[in-house]
Amino acid sequence: MMHVANLDENRDPLLIAEAWMKDGKDVAVATVMETWGSAPRPVGSHLVIDTEGNFEGSVSGGCVEGAVVAEAMDVLDSGKATMLEFGVADETAWEVGLSCGGRIKVYVERLG
Repeated sequence: MMHVANLDENRDPLLIAEAWMKDGKDVAVATVMETWGSAPRPVGSHLVIDTEGNFEGSVSGGCVEGAVVAEAMDVLDSGKATMLEFGVADETAWEVGLSCGGRIKVYVERLG
């Protein structure tokens, strides 16, 4: 059963990841490393993902977030970190959740 997180600024994704790890779960963390143009989440924003597809936090929104979760599952399987880059033309920006044609770099790594 997938859980879609509601964004609550009081819920620190890294603290949630720590709790998940204490429960014996494998956890990946995605971090916004760089942004250009308009990006919905600032550098340093985190999304944490477990092997069941549960996630908390946010690195972007829309299709970008879905792609980051999918990549995180691969990172959990392989143990190999990866750098993702998403660039969106203005006309398609809203469809994937990047307002006004932004670009972002997201680093995804396994914790533990």
